[in-house]
Amino acid sequence: MIEITSAPLSPESVVSRVRNDRSGCVVVYVGLIREQSRGKAVLAVEYEDTSGRAAEELRSVAEEIKQKWPVEDIAISHRVGRLSVGDINLVVAVAAAHREEGFSACQYAIDRFKAKLPTSKRETYRDGSVWMEGD
Repeated sequence: MIEITSAPLSPESVVSRVRNDRSGCVVVYVGLIREQSRGKAVLAVEYEDTSGRAAEELRSVAEEIKQKWPVEDIAISHRVGRLSVGDINLVVAVAAAHREEGFSACQYAIDRFKAKLPTSKRETYRDGSVWMEGD
């Protein structure tokens, strides 16, 4: 399950989408907007799917994972829009028979997400300055 949404994310809801009787574990990552970034106090972070391809790119990551590890299921939910400090921006849940595959697959999903961020990212700081991904 791949989801790009402007609605708040619920880790429990994402876990319930991959949880099944074949799996011995569900490994979950919850990404949060932190209060400090690049040495500055964060006011907000905005994510936007400017290309309209974010879901497709995340599906590609999920397919890579299924080729590399014997996982039962994977869900990646990414929130777009203006987020405040403490908001959840990403939930990755991997159901697997064994924890080793689950942790490896989840780590890979997070690393791929960070490496090829499927959305534009703009950080606004309390001092009024702005940083944009790719600047």
